[in-house]
Amino acid sequence: MADDFERRLERLFAEAPELPDCQAFAQGIERRLNRGWQTRRWLIGAGGVVGGLIGASQLVMSNLFERVESAEQSARALGAGLADVAPSTEMISALSGGFGIWISVGLAVLLMGFALSRVIEEI
Repeated sequence: MADDFERRLERLFAEAPELPDCQAFAQGIERRLNRGWQTRRWLIGAGGVVGGLIGASQLVMSNLFERVESAEQSARALGAGLADVAPSTEMISALSGGFGIWISVGLAVLLMGFALSRVIEEI
């Protein structure tokens, strides 16, 4: 007798009755969640645009391009010095042309892209 009662009680708790306003309640919750996501998307996008503008202005104001040109000249001088020590190495001639700087810049941009995608996944 107690086993029948327990089984019937478990069945009643397992099969919760549907409330008459459950559809309206679910739609209201979905509307609130969607509205919140749209606001977040707009705020994140606006923050990205503002951050990009600030970053671009800082790059322009810091004379980055002139510094890259002077670093490229330094790399050429270093490559010429290394070429005197080991003239048959192809890698030294490639680095002396300034390609080494552009390779490292490209790798840095790739690394920033990976880091940014990881941050976006966690949000």
